[in-house]
Amino acid sequence: MGRYNQRMPIPPKILARRSTRLSRPIRTEQLDLEFSNGARRTYERRLDTGHGAVIIVPMRDADTVLLIREFAAGMEHYELGLPKGRLDAGESAFDGANRELKEEAGFGARRLDALGRLSLAPAYMSHLTDIVLARELYPERLEGDEPEEMEVVPWKLSELHALMARPDVTAARTVAALSMAREYLAGRYRVPA
Repeated sequence: MGRYNQRMPIPPKILARRSTRLSRPIRTEQLDLEFSNGARRTYERRLDTGHGAVIIVPMRDADTVLLIREFAAGMEHYELGLPKGRLDAGESAFDGANRELKEEAGFGARRLDALGRLSLAPAYMSHLTDIVLARELYPERLEGDEPEEMEVVPWKLSELHALMARPDVTAARTVAALSMAREYLAGRYRVPA
């Protein structure tokens, strides 16, 4: 693959900012922008109000990832995906990943590697999620805030194509994080500096 050498566009000027609030935990902001061609638009974005988030790819062995099944209120069904959660104040991505893994899957990890960060919807959200690969797992459970114990489902990374075809796997972060982990473990993906 060749390098992408196209000139980067000039970012628009921010002419004004207005904070809005949808509900107590959700803040939005309107940005009045002027683009380099003179066009003006108002964009709205949801601001990240937390301390960050993490999604964990827990590997039981070189090809087996541990997924969890949890109720997804937005979709009104049980979703098969990766352990994930918000970071607490002052908590690193690795500490948060190990805590969430213990709470949701009943395992800790002796080895944690950062795979990068993903946005949910960069056009209108400022939220980023750290992707953490967890290996050398050991059983340990912490009490979390989940209303019910989550089923842990082993899945072969070599069968990722079959997982993506399931109707109960709709979270883009899950598919992207699993793809990143598969490519990283195969030596085809290097973590951006």
